[in-house]
Amino acid sequence: MVAPRTALPALALVALLAAGCVNPAEQQGGATTAPTSSSGEAKRIGFFGFAKANSFSAATFAGVEEHARANGATAEFLDPNFDAQAQVQQLQDAVTAKRFDVFVVQANDGAAVVPAIQSAVRAGISVVVQFTPVGTRYDTAEPQVDGTITLIDVPTLNGEGLGRLAIQACQSRKLSPCEVAYLEGLKALPLDNARTQAAVGVLESAPGVRVKARVEGGYTQESGRKAMQDILQKDPGIDVVIGSSQAVLGAEAVAKGKDILYVANGASRQTVEAVQQGRWFGAYYLPVKTLGAKAAELGLAKALGKNVPATNVMTDVPPATSMGTKDALAQVSGEYDE
Repeated sequence: MVAPRTALPALALVALLAAGCVNPAEQQGGATTAPTSSSGEAKRIGFFGFAKANSFSAATFAGVEEHARANGATAEFLDPNFDAQAQVQQLQDAVTAKRFDVFVVQANDGAAVVPAIQSAVRAGISVVVQFTPVGTRYDTAEPQVDGTITLIDVPTLNGEGLGRLAIQACQSRKLSPCEVAYLEGLKALPLDNARTQAAVGVLESAPGVRVKARVEGGYTQESGRKAMQDILQKDPGIDVVIGSSQAVLGAEAVAKGKDILYVANGASRQTVEAVQQGRWFGAYYLPVKTLGAKAAELGLAKALGKNVPATNVMTDVPPATSMGTKDALAQVSGEYDE
């Protein structure tokens, strides 16, 4: 949480959970015989992440790279810097050049990448759709392109979870009306729009809860600071703020001294610490680095001709704590730093 889990990142972004810096190689039973192609060369993984500058994507790639290295494969981060069309071009070029045996894809625009992903599958590349769906639906974990493997956090479920956490925050102080500000991810990203609509739908259905602001908060502290400045100028009485963990860090700095309850979509150590310390009300948390390793594991296994499940949901990968307040996250720590 982009995520993208930005985008994602990041969010979404999304939720996130892990027990400290887990070594993916240990989780999977340690290094195995080096995966090799029919020509005897090591398998190559191309990681098409949201952006290198995004901490969520960087942590995911750390898991991909660690698992690849432990299993005799290589991994490379191809950086589109949140540019959906740049990512499409990178995918197309990689298919044409036959650079990789495995694609792990965090799609900035799930619909835009479909033709390139279809080409990759036809070329015999093992494609793992990671964190965000590839296709036009953001309410399902099922593969929307035949031949792909999914390992995702369903954006609509992520949004609903954030909305429920915000309602709990309002109820914790018996606030009615309770004024909520939603820091959207990136309005240009369809998955963020789906997440936002799901979150706002839950909030607006709750008695006494009012969505007072919807501002693009993005996936950096800088964008979060700017969004919070805009919000406080118009609605200084905001009670609850929802956003990516990066944006919330920025918002908190701007609103210093104000009694605001924060709900973060993220999995960093700073996010977990803020919840555990009581500075933030709660977080939607996933073990980001561990999930990167899991994506690499699935992709390499399929590239070696093994049977792997086509549909995989991030909240099913242990350790599993997809959402929580101070008590729920008491025994976990993040897998990366903002």
